[in-house]
Parts: sequence; C-alpha cells; structure tokens
Amino acid sequence: MRAVQVNGPADRPTLVEAHVPRPAPGENDVLIQVQAAGVTSAELQWYPTWHNKDGSTRSGAIPGHEFSGVVAEVGGSVTGVSVGDEVYGMNDWFIDGATADFCVAAASSVAKKPSKLTDAEAAAVPISALTAWQGLVDRAKLKRGERVLVHGGAGAVGVFVIQLARELGAEIISTASARNLEFVTQLGARRAIDYNKDAFEETVRDVDVVFDCVGGETLARSWGVLKPGGRMVTIASDAEGTLDQRVKDAFFILEPNQRQLVEIAERLDKGRLRSFVDTEVPLSEAPAAYSGKLVRKHGYGKTVVVISANGTH
Repeated sequence: MRAVQVNGPADRPTLVEAHVPRPAPGENDVLIQVQAAGVTSAELQWYPTWHNKDGSTRSGAIPGHEFSGVVAEVGGSVTGVSVGDEVYGMNDWFIDGATADFCVAAASSVAKKPSKLTDAEAAAVPISALTAWQGLVDRAKLKRGERVLVHGGAGAVGVFVIQLARELGAEIISTASARNLEFVTQLGARRAIDYNKDAFEETVRDVDVVFDCVGGETLARSWGVLKPGGRMVTIASDAEGTLDQRVKDAFFILEPNQRQLVEIAERLDKGRLRSFVDTEVPLSEAPAAYSGKLVRKHGYGKTVVVISANGTH
C-alpha cells in the first residue's frame, strides 16, 4: 500500500513516500481503508514516533493518528463494528498511523462517522475534539458561568475548546492572531486578544480555567491570571518533560474514548459543533504538510491529507 514514513535523524525528521505491506488487524482491531487523515506536525518530535513501547528504537513510523475511513476487515473478537461501516477515530501512538491507504485501530477507538461531515472534516475531529473534551470536562470540570482563557483559540484544538466551553455555558476569552480575532469571536469568545499586540496578563484577571495550546512563555505568563483555586490545563509539547510540578500537574495527553467520540459526532451532526479544515492535500503533499511548507488557506483549523480519490464525498 501507499504510505509516508518518518525518516531520521530525530532532530531533523522528514517524511518520505513509500510502498509498505498492508497491516493486518489483531483480535480486537479493525482495518480501516483510510479516506482522510489529520495532520499533527508536532508528532514528528514525539517519543512514540521514535520508540516502541518497550523503549527500543523505532524507525519508519507512519504518522497521522486520526482518520476517517471505511472498515475493511475486523478482528475475530470485534463486535459492534462491521465491514463497510464508515467510521472515524484514532489509533495508538506506538503503531503506524493513517497517512497511508490502510491503518489498524482498536475497535474501541473508533465510532460511526458523523453523517453530515465529509471525510476530510471528520478526520480533523478526533484528536482535537477529544483533547478539548477531556481537558475541559474531565480535567478542569468546567462549570456554567465560569470564565475560561483559551490560548491558541483558532488552532486545531482551540476551535473545539471554544465551542465546547460555549456549550458548557462558560464566558470565554481567547488569544489569537489579528486575522483570526473575528473568527474566534464568532465561535463563541466574548473577548478576543491579539497576542502579537496586547499582553493578555495586563487586562485578564480572575479566570477559573486557562486552556493552554501554546506553551512556553505564554504558559508561564498565565499562572497569574488564575483566580485562587483556578485550574490550568496545557497540551503544549514543551511541557511534557518539565521539572515544574505545577506544569506536570497541568499537562495531559488525551486517551482514545469511543463514548466521547459518539457524543461528539452527535453534536457535529446536530450543528452544535463544527469542524474546520484549513487545507486539504493529497498523499503526495503530506511531507510538505508536516514540514510547515504549505501555505495555510485560512489560518484556523486543521490540515488534512485526503488519501482516497473520493475522500471529500
């Protein structure tokens, strides 16, 4: 099958096109004929991209761990999922991803594809929406009427953080670039701050939750805007190896969750949530998508690799 693989060295990773054997599903897995796969460029620097679960060195990983596609084969113990089902979901970081004609995923990590979305729109959802859900609901336990500051509100995760926070009845403040201020306001932010022009910490005070998608200096400057008892959530990759206990406590990596995927799909089909695709590219342009060489069309949402010719049906 066609695929793109990560090529070393690890500090300067690139992607190369390749033909590799089609994977086979395990007993509790499904084989997906991929229609579209979401791009998370930071994945090329993540530990699982370069290591197996036992800590040994890994090479030639296929990136892209969220997808929309059709079930092509099911493992012997799989129930509730059938060949021919249109599904969306994600797979384990330590196995090959979906930037290929086929990928394997645990049956418990996929759900019925939102019927009103194209495959490209559906592929932009799983990692981003699950991250937003688990950060706001499971970790921060955001309540109606609370104030939340979202850093990177126009990004792949940020668009879902704002929409879910709006659904939960929160008052939302979001940082964004100048060209996306109106966009995040339309999503549900009561106030939008241009991060290139204004220092948010000079005017924002006493927020209940900070949801940080940026990290670095932005995260460091955010502690002071929390009210006593406020909650910090960060997904910034530079927080993963920190020695700062506060950051350790705030950082998390999402877990696959079929029930949440089902609930997210219901909201997408009812129009209560929207998926935003910045750019769609064919498999041949996946290396450019991961390297950042693509010119983004909108500056918000996610880049998606369309694998199949009918990936935008």
